[in-house]
Amino acid sequence: MSFTDRERDFEARFVHDQELRFRIEARRNKLIGLWAAEKLGKSGDDAEAYAQQVIHVAFQAPGDEGIVNKILGDFDAAGVDQSDHQIRRHLTEFLAEAETQIRAA
Repeated sequence: MSFTDRERDFEARFVHDQELRFRIEARRNKLIGLWAAEKLGKSGDDAEAYAQQVIHVAFQAPGDEGIVNKILGDFDAAGVDQSDHQIRRHLTEFLAEAETQIRAA
């Protein structure tokens, strides 16, 4: 295998890994959005719409801060008792669940 072939192989794996990471994080964001929607008393189309809002926030603010701040603000406004730490713990749990779902698909 030549150096050029190895370089192409490395680049292809990098692109694949980045796409996989994006899909896993997008799934995690939807899962946390649906969880938060349930806590807010939303179901059906309202829950899906809320999850889409969470996904949109993730594109606006890099990292998890935007998601945590949105959910925490919505919880505070609705009187839902969940801390910043609890939301972050759910993000971690949903990341593992999302990875399992994506890799199984």
